[in-house]
Amino acid sequence: MSLLEGKTVLVTGGTGSLGRCLVRRLLTGEMGMPKRIVVFSRDEAKQHEMRLSYLNRDAATDEVIYADSNKVLAFQIGDVRDYRVVRSAVRRSEVIFHAAALKQVPNCEYFPYEAVQTNVTGANNIARAVEEAGSSVELVVGISTDKACKPVNVMGMTKALQERIFVTANLRCPDTRFVAVRYGNVIGSRGSVLPLFVAQAERGGPVTVTAPEMTRFFLSLDEAVDTVVAAGNEALAGEIYIPRVPAARVSDIARAVIADRDVEITFTGIRPGEKIHEVLVSEEECYRTIQRGAYYVIRPMLPELQHEAPGASPLEAEYSSADVTLDVDGLRGLVEAHLARLHGVRRG
Repeated sequence: MSLLEGKTVLVTGGTGSLGRCLVRRLLTGEMGMPKRIVVFSRDEAKQHEMRLSYLNRDAATDEVIYADSNKVLAFQIGDVRDYRVVRSAVRRSEVIFHAAALKQVPNCEYFPYEAVQTNVTGANNIARAVEEAGSSVELVVGISTDKACKPVNVMGMTKALQERIFVTANLRCPDTRFVAVRYGNVIGSRGSVLPLFVAQAERGGPVTVTAPEMTRFFLSLDEAVDTVVAAGNEALAGEIYIPRVPAARVSDIARAVIADRDVEITFTGIRPGEKIHEVLVSEEECYRTIQRGAYYVIRPMLPELQHEAPGASPLEAEYSSADVTLDVDGLRGLVEAHLARLHGVRRG
């Protein structure tokens, strides 16, 4: 039987960019058709918008898979900081995708305790509720970030703690598999530089880039969900899944967006908490890293969770965005795909 067939699935942060794409993919039944998908978030306006987006779909143009979405989809208002409501949602779930987070780096720098409450306490509330729920929860997938690796900012520090909370939860909840995914910037998501650059270029500029040498890992929303699906299907308890994705200079993304237009690029300087380069696998994690299909997999450091003797690592050094793999020409395809999706949304 497929992993989610007939199961009740909880998606925290389900109205965010990743959450919405994940729900859409879950409704295809690619991991088995769930009995129920509960979208859990604290934003009632986004929940209302998401609910209407399914109820108002055009049957002539949309896939048949969404026909019964109003029977499968459920929405719950709640905050992962509130243990009472988290416990209620977890108690009725068998699989949990935990995407709720504060993820804007400058905001977390200025309001660090708010980031702790959502990213750390929220994750601990999930783990605690699963432990109290007994064996009903089979799988928890935590959504992390490259900023959790060698963190220098509050957002990364709190996400690194979230990873550790979920890894150690395997010891207290032996009937539940806690795993995580860690990836870089999602193209076109809220907070991504690409929509900002597109808007700035369409206004005639300038396009604002923090530093000419800054690099980032980039992947699409569907590639991010592919990583979540792979971890859900394949990861062993305590493992962290890392997609092997391209890296690029942020300034080259700006140039790809501008193309042949007469638009200026201005450099504004590093924002609070930002790195020049991001790292998905640190040097210290390399010896615990294996390759499984299209992914790097970081094995847990806790001896109780080590499933087999470590073999040769596919990495000789840290997996860093400083190793640029996409130039301006290579980035144009990503930009064009984003623009096509953006224009399609506007027409719809």
